[in-house]
Amino acid sequence: MPLARSLSVTSLTGLEDWEDELDLENSILFEVAWEVANKVGGIYTVIQTKAKITLDEWGENYFLIGPYLEQNVRTQVELIEPPNPAIRRTIDSMNAKGCKVYFGRWLIEGGPYVILIDIGATAWSLDRWKTELWESCSIGIPWYDREANDAVLFGFLTAWFLGEFSAQCEEKPYIIGHFHEWLAGIGLVLCRTRKLPVATIFTTHATLLGRYLCAGSVDFYNNLQNFNLDKEAGDRQIYHRYCMERSAVHCTHVFTTVSQITAVEAEYLLKRKPDIVTPNGLNVKKFSAMHEFQNLHAQSKARIQEFVRGHFYGHLDFNLDKTIFFFIAGRYEYSNKGADVFLEALARLNYLLRVNGSQTTVVAFFIMPARTNNFNVETLKGQAVRKQLWDTANAVKEKFGKKLYESLLVGNLPDMNKMLDKEDFTMMKRAIFATQRHSFPPICTHNMLDDSTDPILNTIRRIGLFNSSADRVKVIFHPEFLSSTSPLLPVDYEEFVRGCHLGVFPSYYEPWGYTPAECTVMGIPSISTNLSGFGCFMEEHIADPSAYGIYIMDRRFRGLDESCTQLTSFLYSFCQQTRRQRIIQRNRTERLSDLLDWKYLGRYYMYARHMALAKAFPDNFTYEPHEPTAAQGFRYPRPASVPPSPSISRHSSPHHSETEDDDERYDEDEEAEKDKQNIKSAALMGAIPDWRKRSKKGSSEASTPSNASTPTLPSSPSDLSSPTNSLIEEKN
Repeated sequence: MPLARSLSVTSLTGLEDWEDELDLENSILFEVAWEVANKVGGIYTVIQTKAKITLDEWGENYFLIGPYLEQNVRTQVELIEPPNPAIRRTIDSMNAKGCKVYFGRWLIEGGPYVILIDIGATAWSLDRWKTELWESCSIGIPWYDREANDAVLFGFLTAWFLGEFSAQCEEKPYIIGHFHEWLAGIGLVLCRTRKLPVATIFTTHATLLGRYLCAGSVDFYNNLQNFNLDKEAGDRQIYHRYCMERSAVHCTHVFTTVSQITAVEAEYLLKRKPDIVTPNGLNVKKFSAMHEFQNLHAQSKARIQEFVRGHFYGHLDFNLDKTIFFFIAGRYEYSNKGADVFLEALARLNYLLRVNGSQTTVVAFFIMPARTNNFNVETLKGQAVRKQLWDTANAVKEKFGKKLYESLLVGNLPDMNKMLDKEDFTMMKRAIFATQRHSFPPICTHNMLDDSTDPILNTIRRIGLFNSSADRVKVIFHPEFLSSTSPLLPVDYEEFVRGCHLGVFPSYYEPWGYTPAECTVMGIPSISTNLSGFGCFMEEHIADPSAYGIYIMDRRFRGLDESCTQLTSFLYSFCQQTRRQRIIQRNRTERLSDLLDWKYLGRYYMYARHMALAKAFPDNFTYEPHEPTAAQGFRYPRPASVPPSPSISRHSSPHHSETEDDDERYDEDEEAEKDKQNIKSAALMGAIPDWRKRSKKGSSEASTPSNASTPTLPSSPSDLSSPTNSLIEEKN
């Protein structure tokens, strides 16, 4: 089944410019999500990182609506008085009727205003509101589903707020309500059933039914058209949630989703084709380390190496300078996140490295939170032994240095036989004996509550990767999110990613994929799939993704065994790269960071808001679709130093001799400049609606033909004055 494109999906800067900007003085944007100031999953990252660019556009007319959770408010929100008189009157009116609505400033970049609603304060209205929902929409919510009940309370209170706000405004503004995911969907449905003057946008970041179906090990993408949707939702006891999601999709003026692959999924499972795809971005400034990102990699890698020294004490028979760190991170969904494929590929990689006599060692980290009760004692002991060795070495070094200094002061060369006494040798021998270990280094760093049924641990037992001396692939399962305050591995997630060499994310179900995106903006190569939104996005915008360190597996048209073989090939090829090749590849990967900047991707959200206004207020805004035409866009070409050849048959970095001589020079600045000059425009794959704003009287303003419009953004991110990274000959 082909990946048909949504009507308005284009290459990145192919979106047309509008003749007139929105009258933001008379427009209000409310963005509604359960994850406003409430970290649950990836939607929190979307809203948090996008807030700054949205605030730059809307200023004081941008508000976020979310749930009031006291623990989160204490640490993330500064409660203040609303500066907007209509907002103040609305909150006062609702609070006078028994609600608890709070106003504040979210303490993130940009500091956007937030309106937080305490759903517990109005829980007494739940039965009445569920009755109204059934009578108006025929959606019944069972009493036992607490999450769905919370969604009903949140939705009714959100609709109440928007209706009250509209009534309190003396001059009626154009209100836009942007709702994220099914948990906020009831508010959108009520806005439409109550006929509130609100232009609505609904964004699904992943379909409910899709996530459940993929977790059940079905051939999901090749059977999208064959599922009995009502039956599948009912069998999984999520029919009421599915109805909430689907009703929001069909009620909204504009329906968006985060990737092309999810657009196909939504078209079949929710029975509506998205109007526009709005890819997720990042604040690249936050992750950008300018010219120092290679140095940061070396520093962070040294922190990870220290942990590895302690974890493998007694079995540290491999060279850390020839050790490569792989990692997979995210929600613990064993099949959806591709942990099953990764483990199988690691077993095959271990075989290849052993039979070929490779000196390279791979340490693969699994960072996936699971149920634990404490740190593993053996793991903590390893770090204590490492620290003891370090202290012993420092003590001996200090005594040695003092004797050397005194000998040189009197003008004598030191007598090496007298530099260390018996006490020093005894102390060092005791430290060495303490490193003896009669068992293999542990796989898991914590005590698992479900050790016997854990899928990762059971697979490791089956494939036999027990961290033995003969294994060239070592596995460490860290079932907890990383923290700089951890006594075991004291690094935060960003520092850990920077210190690794390759992120591996062979997901089967990944609507977008923030983990490979974060790798990219930090200059770390990654492996993704053509079933993830990130992988599809990169394939669309990069001529040869693997040359830039973006390896994309085919999990859509290949079977599990073939996909595993392809992943093994990627991993083995990466292990064969020299240090210099890895440095060059990281430089190229970091150059792609502009692709993922909200400065560019935020434009899709601007487009969705224009479309919603035109559909909700046709007397004031107009929407005139036209035939598909070519427009400006871009694709990153193959790097200039990579000869044109099939990417699957060669290493994705410049050829270099095994002797590491410098006959073949590489200039990062020169290559980046050539890539910039070679970037070509990409034709649009779908029609672009023509937007023009009308005056309040309804008369259409004059507009120029679409082919005469001049985009305000540069034709590629490379046009920005971003520094390039010189080749840094650091150990990697």
